[in-house]
Amino acid sequence: MREPIFSPVGAGLVSDETAAIQGPQALVPQPPPIGPPPSLYVEPRITHVGDIVTVIISINDKATLGNSTGRSQTTKDGVTIDYGFNNGSASSSSNQPAKILGDLSSTSGTQGQGNIDRSEQIQVSVAAVVTRVLANGNLVISGSQEVRVNYELRQLTVAGIVHPSDISLNNTIAYDHIAEARISYGGRGRVNDFQQPSWGQQVYDAVRPF
Repeated sequence: MREPIFSPVGAGLVSDETAAIQGPQALVPQPPPIGPPPSLYVEPRITHVGDIVTVIISINDKATLGNSTGRSQTTKDGVTIDYGFNNGSASSSSNQPAKILGDLSSTSGTQGQGNIDRSEQIQVSVAAVVTRVLANGNLVISGSQEVRVNYELRQLTVAGIVHPSDISLNNTIAYDHIAEARISYGGRGRVNDFQQPSWGQQVYDAVRPF
């Protein structure tokens, strides 16, 4: 019955997604590169570890997929066994050898159908911090934002690799210019707790055979 607690400031600088490409000295300021700037007219402002860039996230995606499959199979086999002798009765009206007849048949069928109707609309911006400058000049950024209203906390995290020339003069960059982008929009709190099934139901779903 308590509100969710904020994460410590700076906890989102090194996220799990970017831990593989960041060394222990990732957040240590590095000297500026030697040589002329990439552009003869404008020198990029975001080039060092610790610089802040604003990521503009504008997602309006919709996907609708449908798939159905059907499979059926029918097999039938006949078996005849001839003993090669008469039925042994003199009064028998038939002189045909005794036989055993048998039929074996099987039928199987499967039907499958799946539908996906998904829509995402996110319009938000978040400030990220440069955590590492790669050898080719690309920048590794990582940032997070948390907003708490009453007992619900909204959390937004972003991480990825950007090229300095893609950053505009007002230090902003669109999310679709981020390579290896990792964007997470979610939250935690009372509403999220009620949306999740109880732990007993989760255990049942994990162990049930069918």
